[in-house]
Amino acid sequence: MGNQLCIVEGASEGQFRPLTHFRPVFDLRCGILTLREKMQVYYGAVDISLHCRDYLADVVRRRSPGIPVNEWPAGPALLLDGRLVADPELPRQIPVEGPADVIFTSEGEPVAARLSPAMLDRIRHAPSTNVLADLAELLPAEPVSAHLVHWPWDLVEQNARALTRDFWKLVAKEVGDFHHGTVDPGAQLIHSECIRVGAGSSIQATAVLDGRGGPIYIGRDVTVMPGAVIEGPAAVGDGSVIKVHAKIYSSTTIGPVCKVGGEVEGSIIHGYSNKQHDGFLGHSYVAEWCNLGASTNNSDLKNNYGKVRVGLEGDLVDTGGLFVGLFMADHSKSGIGTNFNTGTVVGACCNIFGGGLPPKTVPSFSWGGAGGLVPYDVDKCIAVARTVTSRRGVEFGAADEALMREVFRRTVDIRKKFGVAEVTADLVHV
Repeated sequence: MGNQLCIVEGASEGQFRPLTHFRPVFDLRCGILTLREKMQVYYGAVDISLHCRDYLADVVRRRSPGIPVNEWPAGPALLLDGRLVADPELPRQIPVEGPADVIFTSEGEPVAARLSPAMLDRIRHAPSTNVLADLAELLPAEPVSAHLVHWPWDLVEQNARALTRDFWKLVAKEVGDFHHGTVDPGAQLIHSECIRVGAGSSIQATAVLDGRGGPIYIGRDVTVMPGAVIEGPAAVGDGSVIKVHAKIYSSTTIGPVCKVGGEVEGSIIHGYSNKQHDGFLGHSYVAEWCNLGASTNNSDLKNNYGKVRVGLEGDLVDTGGLFVGLFMADHSKSGIGTNFNTGTVVGACCNIFGGGLPPKTVPSFSWGGAGGLVPYDVDKCIAVARTVTSRRGVEFGAADEALMREVFRRTVDIRKKFGVAEVTADLVHV
């Protein structure tokens, strides 16, 4: 048997919270694909296993049928850091087959390890939250040059490059016409050789897909409505709808089953989220099951053109970037007319509304806005999530409920840190 591929999540996943409360870091999206999907595509036909935090395992198993989760193979195996942004060079620099018991480092950081059965047995009996760092203390190192993400804004910053790489990889084996869907004669496709329209998709009259700046990937069963403009590089996932006169600027990924209108630039909407109405979303990452109300806007540039600092769940982090927008975790929503400041982070399961600018760090399970925040009761959040997912034909099952309750429990200290008191019997939420 050949080497297996083990995609592992390390202790650094905490740097991506709150986006990783409901998923492993390797299931974050960058380009057309998630980080994990890239590794599978670029490494080809090889058996894989996934290794993540224990409390995520049941949901990951359900989303990845037939793939072992948190089970080490007998070996040999290649371990890959889940933060790697795979491209054609990665399998050449870190091949699955080769000498065993070696660690691969990029800029001094361990990013992969090729292990013998004996070494795999050793880590199987001594589980660790950061197995690659532990192995780096034991094994000889081989330097490589790999693309990693360290923070949520890295996903946004690397999105254009990943979109282009993913596009040409995914369409490389296709032959004939890229446009398997319906393109109305009144639509305009500029540089159509750089545009792929999936089966069942409809590009309606007066829509413009402009591939001059990079490729455009339209998945299956997508509707691009009249007057919409999409500039490449960009991707729209299966089952999504781009609304009338939407302006989708370059370096934007819209995942599956989204409805998007207004103006979007350089952003990632992970999937199953809606931004249907006018309003600006720029240099942002919006996770799953989110809804941005009409006229929701975010700033992605400070008025003094200074570097943006972002408060995740800890101290402020200097991004080093000028353009940094909104980071919104799963099951969060904004009311109509909500305005977010530059570099705002909204946790999971939040409901933000009202005038003024909400806090730049909104802890998970918070309800309110500029006037203050109170806790969002977990039972009410579960009820809403069950309703929202059922509208998309997705079951919110026992594992999903258990995960939401676990995330609520794990974020108690964050709410306390930011002054959001815990739920008491006299707290009533409408």
